[in-house]
Amino acid sequence: MAESDSPPEAEPRKSKKPLLIGAGLAVLLGGGGFYATWSGLIPGGGHAEAVAEVADLPDIAFVPVEPLIISLGPGGANRHLRFASQIEANGPHVAEVTLLLPRIIDVMNGYLRALDAKVMEDPAALVRIRSQMLRRIQIVTGEGRVRDLLITEFVLN
Repeated sequence: MAESDSPPEAEPRKSKKPLLIGAGLAVLLGGGGFYATWSGLIPGGGHAEAVAEVADLPDIAFVPVEPLIISLGPGGANRHLRFASQIEANGPHVAEVTLLLPRIIDVMNGYLRALDAKVMEDPAALVRIRSQMLRRIQIVTGEGRVRDLLITEFVLN
């Protein structure tokens, strides 16, 4: 039972000098970056000309589409979808888009009725449904008349 009577060796202390130098450089570079951005030395980052001229809005109008109530297929267990939207049309073509509303509603009704209820329950489905319907509406109305489809109500019960 020979145990060593010598005291345990102390671990050498690590220097905190690199940590302090790193922290000092981080503060210095962060401050320099802030000043360069704030003073306008970096283009697009200054506050001096943050409020530039605002461009005029394009000539658009919103055409309301009457709400649709769609009964979902046999897998839907007597479920219904209430769908309301507005069509963003280019200003000169509002009368033409309004004239074609019955055909637009028919296309929307047919597309929504063909969808499965499980597809509609997916949180990301609304983006896909919107883009598919917008493309169909643009085909019905012709290119350049409809800019976007805004879904104002999408209730699945």
